[in-house]
Amino acid sequence: MIRKVSHRRHILLSAVGLIVFFSGWQFAVTSGVLPSGMVPAPGTLWPAWLDEVRSGFWQQAICDSLTHYVLGLLIGSVFGAFLGILCGMLELLDGLLEGVIRLLRPVPGLAWVPFAILWFGLNTAGATFVIAISVFWINFYAAYGAVKSVDPELYELAAAFGHGRFLAGLFKITLPASAPGIMAGLRTGLGQGWMSVVAAELFGVPGIGARMMQASSLLATDVVVVYMLTMALLYALTDFLFGFVRRYVLRWQV
Repeated sequence: MIRKVSHRRHILLSAVGLIVFFSGWQFAVTSGVLPSGMVPAPGTLWPAWLDEVRSGFWQQAICDSLTHYVLGLLIGSVFGAFLGILCGMLELLDGLLEGVIRLLRPVPGLAWVPFAILWFGLNTAGATFVIAISVFWINFYAAYGAVKSVDPELYELAAAFGHGRFLAGLFKITLPASAPGIMAGLRTGLGQGWMSVVAAELFGVPGIGARMMQASSLLATDVVVVYMLTMALLYALTDFLFGFVRRYVLRWQV
């Protein structure tokens, strides 16, 4: 029998897990199990972070990456979800785009970096493009699957009450019924967007990814880990804030 764990106890267990993880990491480095020159000890991360903050690099990197991230997330999420909803509702459009989608979907976001450089240059637009491409497909398939899973009888019921037109079906049936699936795609896109930030900044656009590449070229592994943890904390923050948005949009489920 599976026992449910309270929210408070779940947080406590997570904290204990983190303490065990960092303690084991510190011991592995200090005991020589892990080479200190290749893997920094957790005790060196705090001084490295303070140096980055005092020099202003940390704040600037976050501001630059947040610009790319937010723009790419918005563009990729809106267009991906919008097209997914349309393809899910319109069989003709679904059939026309099926071949194109199957052709482009397997191409990873990193493969678009050379085109981002050619089309937009080494600037915010190029990084935004790469992030938007990575987020687009997650939201497209989430919205498409959510729309396809809507019970067809709901459309018949709506038509019986005078809501048989496309826009009426969209706002009265499709969007409310598929909202949980669409929101799940948006939440997954939040994480994918941060994963794409490093790839988007590999070609020299300022930000967290670029700062990590600079530090790695100098073998400053402690600085690299500082920005890895920074990205993890930023994702945790955006995911936490998105939770409020999700609860508001899906408040009718309660």
